[in-house]
Amino acid sequence: MERKMEENVRDVDTGSEAGREEALVGNVNKLMVTPTGYTGVSRKSHLVFDACFESGNLGRVDCISEFEFDLFIRPDTCNPRFRVWFNFTVENVQETQRVIFNIVNFSKTKSLYRDGMSPVVKSTSRPKWQRLPAKNVYYYRCPDHRRNYVMSFAFCFDREDDVYQFAYCYPYTYTRLQHYLDSLERRNLDYLQREQLGLSVQQRRLDLLTITSPAQQNPEKQKKLVVLTARVHPGESPASFICQGVIDFLVSQHPVAVILRDHVIFKIVPMLNPDGVYLGNYRCSLMGFDLNRHWQEPSPWVHPTLHAVKQLIVQLSQDTKVGLEFYIDVHAHSTMMNGFMYGNVFEEEERVQRQAVFPRLLCQNAPDFSFSNTSFNRDVVKAGTGRRFLGGLLDDMSYCYTLEVSFYSYMAAGSTAPVPYTEDTYMNLGRNVARTFLDYYKHNNFIDDKKPQTTNPINSTEVLSQGQQGNGIGNEKTSGGERGAERKNLGLKDKTTRHQAAPQHTGNTSPV
Repeated sequence: MERKMEENVRDVDTGSEAGREEALVGNVNKLMVTPTGYTGVSRKSHLVFDACFESGNLGRVDCISEFEFDLFIRPDTCNPRFRVWFNFTVENVQETQRVIFNIVNFSKTKSLYRDGMSPVVKSTSRPKWQRLPAKNVYYYRCPDHRRNYVMSFAFCFDREDDVYQFAYCYPYTYTRLQHYLDSLERRNLDYLQREQLGLSVQQRRLDLLTITSPAQQNPEKQKKLVVLTARVHPGESPASFICQGVIDFLVSQHPVAVILRDHVIFKIVPMLNPDGVYLGNYRCSLMGFDLNRHWQEPSPWVHPTLHAVKQLIVQLSQDTKVGLEFYIDVHAHSTMMNGFMYGNVFEEEERVQRQAVFPRLLCQNAPDFSFSNTSFNRDVVKAGTGRRFLGGLLDDMSYCYTLEVSFYSYMAAGSTAPVPYTEDTYMNLGRNVARTFLDYYKHNNFIDDKKPQTTNPINSTEVLSQGQQGNGIGNEKTSGGERGAERKNLGLKDKTTRHQAAPQHTGNTSPV
């Protein structure tokens, strides 16, 4: 059946009709979409779309019929190449109203939507994000859109007074980060320092956290240093949950965290691209640059956040009292499952083997981390990334990794079906990354084996209870399991933790 393209969209505030192409310049703003030829007073079921909020993205809406809508992602600012992230609200719904939404202009063809991934949804009365049922999501080449790939999902609104919000993945906004860091700062921990490393083009904070015991700050003391960054690509929101999991663990009173603070300095930049995150971009900064291709020569005015972080790392690397041992940049991956790492290629076989130690240990700690997916390369296209640039800059005792995590799911041991990630399981991967540093330093005899250690799993409730109340993150259930032979050889007998609660679906999502 031929589809009729409908242009009858109306601005709720002004009542004026919105042009089709102009809407792609910015986000839709309280845009009411009415059926073909309708001229009367607006009523319930005339959906109102909005993306004019932090991290929002929806550039245009076409009404195909009373129950079907084509939705267009707004491209990254100043860069039309990238159209992946979406985040918008729908209101003025009618109870039991069923719709099909088609996201029609993805810039990527490969997608985890082929493998069961689905958008996330929440509503006013159910504010916890949930994934839509995979059976209601379809990813296919569409002849009506020049055979481009389209992701369609069916949804049934079940509460008239609710505002519904849909997104590509769980959003983690710049404001959420600021509230989180403010709450940490209010705790006045003597082993946590927050400072403003710089400002973005739009004058947003570039935060730097330093986590270590006060004794480690002695200028005469030799120091081990770990640097971690996240959200250089703004649409990769899982990176922020992992980063928060790392921070939560390192500032907790867990015995492993205490030992790490006594031996290592952690410097963490939680959001390298705050403007891109705020604007709802997928990959680029305000000025349309993929910052993770500009590490070689970042401009202080075009790429100010990247320039500030590079200056910091270069300065630290030149300090003879500092051993900068790790740089880890956290990302999310749109086509692969599990967590995994990218590393660099070296000529010396010993260095190659040493570089593989940390991801091998992380694989033993985290049930969702895959060493088999981990790879080491020197792709020319990636020369401007943090991992590649710093891998060539730092000495041969430094290890630079990109930590990737799936936007969708992981394969648990013994399972034949993928387990969808939640906000909690992303953060749990971050906690497992943090605790793996103890394993690494014990393996290298830097931390004395006689130091006290726990034989219990990480208590997520203990970690989360310190300064996180009220942020919508629930406690996790944990389950143990004996480590493999490699863990036993390292003398580590503790058990892993894993979130097991399945999300509850929001609303009635029966297919139309």
